[in-house]
Amino acid sequence: MNTANETPDDLQALAGEYVLGTLDATQRRAVEARLAHDTALRAAVLAWEARLAPLNTIPEEQALPSDLWSRILRSIEPAVRTASRWHRWWNDLRLWRGLTAGGFVTAALLCGLLVMRPAGEAPSYMVVLVPPQGQQPGYVIQAKMDKRITLTPLASDNVPAQKSLQFWTKGDSWNAPVSLGLVQPGQKASFALDHLPPLQSNQLFEITLEPENGSPIGRPTGPILYIGRAVKVTS
Repeated sequence: MNTANETPDDLQALAGEYVLGTLDATQRRAVEARLAHDTALRAAVLAWEARLAPLNTIPEEQALPSDLWSRILRSIEPAVRTASRWHRWWNDLRLWRGLTAGGFVTAALLCGLLVMRPAGEAPSYMVVLVPPQGQQPGYVIQAKMDKRITLTPLASDNVPAQKSLQFWTKGDSWNAPVSLGLVQPGQKASFALDHLPPLQSNQLFEITLEPENGSPIGRPTGPILYIGRAVKVTS
């Protein structure tokens, strides 16, 4: 691993990917070899482990916010309840296994979204994006087999001046996340995935805070504001 031209941002990105487990086997072994003698990298890894430690805890059950359902109804197009679809998804263990790490609020939100979709319009994948250290859902991603995804905000973010929200995704076998574009706070948006491998279960999606025109290095540089993984909801 060539470190001659490594910047502090490169070091932080490498440490973060190591802690998240997104490096391939060769890269991971190289980092582990460096940790024995590279104090800067070791400190960065420890900092990332401390930052992400809350994600390893199982949150206590929380009461649903009083305005949750009204926000869902405002954000998702009107739909009708379909009993057969409800029972099929309710009994689909893949959905609930994928939701385990998201906490009670995330599970309840996805359940509500599935119930209210009209017949014939079910998405093939769904993602709920939540803050790394929170449980309040911020965005819902719905994907169809035509390789387009829809990003629906559940709230409006206050983005600092000279900053922007950037949308990323990463498959388990990819070397690095890929930018899907910038996100306008509080606005629903659609993104094409034609240039990427087929969408897969557990695929990572995140929104980070970046410079005004987006990341200058083609990968996340700012803090993660929202993060989640894809759950397949239709066969």
